[in-house]
Parts: sequence; structure tokens; C-alpha cells
Amino acid sequence: GKLWPHYRAVSNERTHCKRRTTREDSMSQEQLNTETDNTEASAGSKKLRILVVDDSATIRRSAETMLANEGCEVITAENGFEALSKITRHKPDLIFVDIMMPRLDGYQTCAIIKNNAEFRNTPVVMLTSKDGLFDLARGRVVGSDQYLTKPFTREELLGAVKQHAAS
Repeated sequence: GKLWPHYRAVSNERTHCKRRTTREDSMSQEQLNTETDNTEASAGSKKLRILVVDDSATIRRSAETMLANEGCEVITAENGFEALSKITRHKPDLIFVDIMMPRLDGYQTCAIIKNNAEFRNTPVVMLTSKDGLFDLARGRVVGSDQYLTKPFTREELLGAVKQHAAS
């Protein structure tokens, strides 16, 4: 409210906070605007719908830009609870989930997705800043399909998309 006048809750993932626009911001805004034009990008097939769940706005924004530039429809969520409501509403083809999130972490979010009959076969790629063996094993236990260590490159992100889009 009064403490953060420029901040408002984001109900629609396409809404951006009102703030001073830098050259970089306007570039990514242009890229996001052109993203809606290239519906034919995926060779006549329907656009790949991807959900990116991360409590870091930077990670969400960079993943969204990279994926949108490839002609994907990108939905973002900043926590596990928001992700679950967006999964039921948008039915994504692929989900990227950060492990370290407050309240409902990536493991719990993945477990809930994989225990749901409707979304059991939706690929879930875990995003992590730690690439320990324990984390990998725990991700496998809850049913994650792949691991991506942050910060990820454009090639790693798109590689994961191509790998799971085919399945």
C-alpha cells in the first residue's frame, strides 16, 4: 500500500510494475511485444506453454525473455502456491521449478504436481543453485525429470525445453 506505492500484486503474469524504464527494460519489453507476433514460430504446431516458478524476479525475467524469444508462451509464478493455481488454469507443457522457495519449496511443489493424475506426465525441471548429489537424488524421489543449475545459459534452458518438448 502506502509503503511501496510503485509495487502492486501481480494478478496477471503479463502485468509489469510501474517503474522507471531503462534502455534494457524497453528492449525486453519490445522483445515481449514481438513474442505475441510469432505464433507460427514452432512450425505450424501450437505454441509450447511453459511455466517458470522462481522467487527471484531476475531468474523469472531472464527465463521468460529467453523462452519468449524462441516462440514459447511463458507463464511465471513466484512461489509454489501461485504455481499450483497457474498449473490448473494454464495447463503448461513444461514446468521449471526453483528448489529454494519460501513456504512451499520446489520439492514439495514437484511432489504435488506428480501426485496429480492430470499433471503427472507434465515434465518438471528443477532449478537449483546447488548441484549436490543429495539434491539430485531428492529431486528424483519427488519425480523431477531434469536438473538445471543456476545461473543457467540460454543453451541449457533451451536444451531442456527441446528434450522435454519431444516427449
